[in-house]
Order: sequence, then C-alpha cells, then structure tokens
Amino acid sequence: MIVIIFAIIGALLGGYTASKRKGNRKDIAQYAAGYAMAFIIVGMILTVVIDRVLSGA
Repeated sequence: MIVIIFAIIGALLGGYTASKRKGNRKDIAQYAAGYAMAFIIVGMILTVVIDRVLSGA
C-alpha cells in the first residue's frame, strides 16, 4: 500500500516539475514515470524497514 501511494505522489510531483519547466506532454510523461519509479524504490525500502522493525527481526 505504501508503494502505491509513493508511486502516485512521485508521478504527480514529476508531472508538476515538468510542467513548471514548460515541458510538453512527452516531457511531463517522462518526468512522471521517472519520479514514480524513484518513489517506488523509496517506498519499497520503507516497507521493508517498517516490516523489520515491527516484526522484531
């Protein structure tokens, strides 16, 4: 669940960044995809850390 939320936040942030830099539709899509992938990695790491902390391992 955390990964999906991070992916959506990353895509929105990437799209906003590209549009703020006056990018066209392809730029916006590329930034959204790139940011989403980066945020997915962060979300997966955060999920593993939370799981390890809560399980006591």
